[in-house]
This record gives sequence, C-alpha cells and structure tokens, in this order.
Amino acid sequence: MQRRTILTAAALAALASTAPVHAQDATLRFSWWGGGERHETTLKAIAAFEAKNPGVKIKGEYMGFNGYQERLSTQIAGGSEADIVQLNWAWLSSYSKSGTGFLDLGAHKNLLALDQFAPADLKMGTLGGKLNALPAAYTARVFVWNQAAIERAGLKLPTTWDELFAAGKAFQAKNGDKAYLLDGEPYDVLLLSHAYVQQKHGKPYVDPNEPKVAMSQEAVLEWVQMYKKLVDSKVATPLPYRASLGGAEKPTEQQQDWTNGNWAGNYTWDSVVRLRESTLDKNQKLAIGPFLTLPGAKHSGMFGRPSLMFAVSKRTKHPEVAVKFLNFLLTDPQAAQILGLSRGVPSASGALHALLKDNRIGPLEQAAYQQIKLQKEAGGIDLPSPLFENQRFSKFMREVFETVAYGKATEQEAARRLYEEGNTLLKRIK
Repeated sequence: MQRRTILTAAALAALASTAPVHAQDATLRFSWWGGGERHETTLKAIAAFEAKNPGVKIKGEYMGFNGYQERLSTQIAGGSEADIVQLNWAWLSSYSKSGTGFLDLGAHKNLLALDQFAPADLKMGTLGGKLNALPAAYTARVFVWNQAAIERAGLKLPTTWDELFAAGKAFQAKNGDKAYLLDGEPYDVLLLSHAYVQQKHGKPYVDPNEPKVAMSQEAVLEWVQMYKKLVDSKVATPLPYRASLGGAEKPTEQQQDWTNGNWAGNYTWDSVVRLRESTLDKNQKLAIGPFLTLPGAKHSGMFGRPSLMFAVSKRTKHPEVAVKFLNFLLTDPQAAQILGLSRGVPSASGALHALLKDNRIGPLEQAAYQQIKLQKEAGGIDLPSPLFENQRFSKFMREVFETVAYGKATEQEAARRLYEEGNTLLKRIK
C-alpha cells in the first residue's frame, strides 16, 4: 500500500521558493528604503537567496526614506524601476489606479504561499481585481510610555483621555516647564487628536471610499481644537519648541529629553518601538499603555495600515524569479530569521511563527502586536484612505496645523481650510 503525502499550498510555495530557479545569468534589481539594520539584514537575505539559486543575482538599490518616493516616481514614469520594489501602501493606488501598474501576483500564485496571509492582507494589495503587492507587516499607532519616568512623578499610566490631560499638567509641575508627558513629531500629534475626534464622531477626516472629507465641519473644528488642547494643556511638546531642538521632524529617540526621561511618552507606530527604546539610559523603562478610548466611542480611532508592501515590476524580464524572491523574503523561515523585525512584525504566518519560536519578538513588540490584533479582530480598525497619506495631501494637512501651532491662524480658520480646501485638493489628486 502506497503512502500518499498531501502538501498544503503554503508548503508547495515554500518548496518552490527554496528550489533552484534554473535561470541562467538572471540579474534583478531590488529597491528599498530604510536604516542601517534594514540594509544590513536585507543584503544578508539576498545573499541567502542567491546561494540557493546559482546564476541568480539580486542587486540591492537602497537609501533612506527622504527622496525615495521621488526617485521611484521618476523611474516608473520612465519605465526603469527595479524588478522588485518596496512601497508605502498609500502609494500603491497612485502607481496602479486600475490594478495594471505592477505584475499581477495572482497569475503566479503557484509560486506564492498566499495562505500564509489573512484575506484582509491580500485585499490591501489588490486593485482592479489584481494582486499588485503583498505586505511585509501591518502597523498601527500605540501609546508607548516611559513607565519609570511616570512613576517617578508619582503618576500612573493614563487609561482615559481625562487622565491624559490631568497627567500632562502634573508631570510638568513635577519636572519643570520643559518636561512633557508626550513627545511627538507634528504628524504624531495630528494623528493623536484625529483618534479622539474619530472616536467621538465615528468618521475619519478622509472618506475611505471617495475623494472627499468625511468629517462634518463641526468634527473638523474639534480636530483642530483637540490638537491645540494637547499642547496648551502641557501634554504634548509644542511644535515651535520642538523645532528649536534640531528640527520638527527629528525622531523622538534622538532627543536628549527622551533618553533621560524628561519626556515620558510617544504616540507612534508599533514598528518603531525598538528604536524608541534603543537610546534610553539605564534609569528608564518602556511599557505599552492602554489605547485611550472615549466611553461609548463609535470607532476605536486607532490608525493602522500595512507598514510596507512589496511589488514586482510589470516590465521585469524574469517574473518567476522575481516572484520567488518576493516569496522568499516574506514567507521563508530562513529569511525571517535573517530579517528579524527590520520591517516590523511579519504578516506572513510562517515568518511570524519562526520569530516567535526563537523568542525574536520582545515583550514590548508582542504587547503592541496583541493590542493591535485585538482591535483588528473586533473590527475597530478600518483601512484608511490612501489619499490621507498622499504626499501632496499630507503636506497640506501639516501646513494647516503648523499655522495653528505658530499662532498664524485661528482654530476656525484652520478648520475651514481643512474642510473646504481639503475637499478641493482631494478631487484633484484622486
């Protein structure tokens, strides 16, 4: 009697990713952005793939985030983009409005372990019925607190919005007028105030399905007022003060007041928790706090989306090799061990389990991951409109909030611009 072995689609794809490609002198380009850790680990993963596939060469093209989108846009317009590209999820619809901007990965599903991804993950990369991209990880905004600094001030981690405002004043009273409960780049504080208003009114600023402002004019005004309240109540670092310390966009972990506990928290992506922790002195200790939510909130207000996506150029001369390399990066246990958390907690189940098995995901990352997972499963996070993070639109929002931060516009004037000019701009860039 013969024994029959049944392999799952994931197992077949994993075997395909490790089997030799047999493509003589196939040279592909792979472009990404990131920091030193991501560059180093990605180059090691490339070397591992090449070792398994003699004759295949993957040329890495990497840089920091600044300027990456501009370069990619120029390359796509000229038909010279890399074979495999790392993307921000929000850019996908701009480069592939009808779903034909990149290679249809669905046409090569026999080479991909697609059952390692949740249906929602696949939907995030699908346009016009075509699978254009796969997520490396999912990320969302969480509250990261320096628990040691808060306890030294005789306080507890805030669990409600009212406690947040009370703690802001108490923390500064204890530590001086340069101490703040929360540090944040301009976008951080903008999103924090957006979370409150979305909880209260149930709608985000930009409609997820249409190029228009979804909030009422009343809600938009409350958004601006909440932004100003966070600063006026001594909760968040004021933009002018932050700009004087090396630039408004200077990352929190590079701020001296963060490393010594003079600033006690950050509303940030869960994928950067390790960065925030990396510069703290020995007297500090981080914790993931509860996600502040209004009683009876209509929506959690948690802002989440794929952290990064990978797509394959429709112009590649080696589509099968490119797809196998993409599958290796996202789902292969060996690649997972090499890449670690350099792109966040992996979306693919095989990569996630490989890291969990070897205790590669620390307590902070696991706490944030579980908080986000529970919100997703409860339907508390909706995929935002990609237009919200469109480069032109994001610049517009920041400029409006800057006018408030520097006292150049009233709350009412800023709200009017966000509503009226926001609607006009959304229709232009849809």
